[in-house]
Amino acid sequence: MRPLGNEERLDHMEHVVTLTMNPSIDISSGVGQVFPDRKLRCGRSVYGPGGGGINVSRAIGILGGKSSALYPAGGTFGEMLDEFMEQEGIAHRSIFTEGPTRENITILEESTGRQFRFGMTGPTLKEEEWWQCLKVVSFLRPKPGYLVASGSLPPGVPDDFYARVADIASQLGARLIVDTSGEPLRFASQAGAYLLKPNMREMKDLVGHEIRDEFELEDSARELIGKGRVEAVVISLGAEGALAVSGNGCEHVRAPSVQVSSVVGAGDSMVAGIVLSLARGKTLGEAVSFGVAAGAAATMSPGTGLCCRGDTERLFRQVVIKEHASLKGG
Repeated sequence: MRPLGNEERLDHMEHVVTLTMNPSIDISSGVGQVFPDRKLRCGRSVYGPGGGGINVSRAIGILGGKSSALYPAGGTFGEMLDEFMEQEGIAHRSIFTEGPTRENITILEESTGRQFRFGMTGPTLKEEEWWQCLKVVSFLRPKPGYLVASGSLPPGVPDDFYARVADIASQLGARLIVDTSGEPLRFASQAGAYLLKPNMREMKDLVGHEIRDEFELEDSARELIGKGRVEAVVISLGAEGALAVSGNGCEHVRAPSVQVSSVVGAGDSMVAGIVLSLARGKTLGEAVSFGVAAGAAATMSPGTGLCCRGDTERLFRQVVIKEHASLKGG
């Protein structure tokens, strides 16, 4: 890994580009039972690449598509991350950082099936490092049709970072999809994006008030769209699927019932299904349906696994779309 020169560009990119500012190496293991204040003997550790956009790119590959991944990386885990991306055949570009790439840990309590997930903060990025990330995005050639900005921001990166990415996406003519939370999501919603993908809690934080039912959820999404900076909002509802709101209407896309092994990676798989379908020319409703199927398929995979293509395509045929009563005949 090395720093990028000012003149360098990221060439040979595919139609979809993902940006992950806080990537990770995900470590999963298991233990019979979790007790406090005791040394616990875990089973074999499994290592894999992680972080919002990276998982989106990985899931796109699993689903038969192609994308390119951008991310800052440093230290031994940064080198490991690059190696994993090479092994999975994902086009990628890492931006060198002095701070080491973080690790996340997921422990399965085998006696109960409960998961304990520990997410580390990540390295503190220097100003020149996160500026370099913006510079790489601004020089993307060929220009992407879709840019996915997904995941948390590490320390040192300003809360308006994704808003700056939104400005660059507009200049590139790329449709920006944002999947984050808190202040970074608020700034991104104000700067403009094609699609926001919050969950219920993130949506409540974004609009700043309680949401009691689906109709209030729809109204809140319409508030964002009505301001003219966001074209669509897809709120993930866990086992209930997703609520998709745009200027053309509102639909509740209901997830098929599946045997849940792990919820890790479900949200990223959903985003992957959505953006891959959009990149293939599908409508927003079709894209969200495929995304919900991919998210449901991911919950069938143990540990930190993502969706399976066969399961996703099978579940896609079982997805039920319910139009909101307030929009019928409209």
